[in-house]
Amino acid sequence: MSRRSRPHPALDFYARGVFPMAQSPTDPSVFLVEPESRGVFPLRGLALPRRLQRTVRQDRFEVRVNSAFQAVLDACADPERPGGWINPALMRMYQEMHATGSAHSVETWRQGRLVGGLFGVSLKGAFFGESMFSVETNASKVALAHLAARLILGGFRLLDAQFITDHLASLGAEEIPRSAYLERLAGALAVEGVLGPPAALSGAEVLQVISQAS
Repeated sequence: MSRRSRPHPALDFYARGVFPMAQSPTDPSVFLVEPESRGVFPLRGLALPRRLQRTVRQDRFEVRVNSAFQAVLDACADPERPGGWINPALMRMYQEMHATGSAHSVETWRQGRLVGGLFGVSLKGAFFGESMFSVETNASKVALAHLAARLILGGFRLLDAQFITDHLASLGAEEIPRSAYLERLAGALAVEGVLGPPAALSGAEVLQVISQAS
């Protein structure tokens, strides 16, 4: 039986435009969030800052996909991180979703050490970014650039950032009203995305894909 044979029930939330969160890593309860405004990355107009483009092109990090999902999840769920929100119930949910093929990590490595990354949930042609971390400058940003290129190549229509922040806005995220978000989500759910090619992409290839899509 394939990993995608039994979709996780939590995907129903994402399909309706809501997502689960917790108040803090130590709060046992989980609630659903449906913001009035939503942060999204425009895959067909993603603009990376020049300094980030240079870092991506130089291939300073080795980028892998789904090779250390639990390690990325643990880093993002670190209770010492400011603004942490991933509690044990959500940890289990993401682990289950990864086991069934609907949660993914993109990781950046240097000299065999995990130094940054992100994870999120995929459904049809939508990817819902959940969290990212970095212990070296630009490590998570490089992971985001590689994710965007793979989503474009895989036919995705939506990269959901959930809430807009100054950090995400500096990377090209924009805030749109709920009604516009639901329209984009409906379009994304009408197609079947694949998380890019299995082979690794060089930084130059990532930038070429993003520039061609813009």
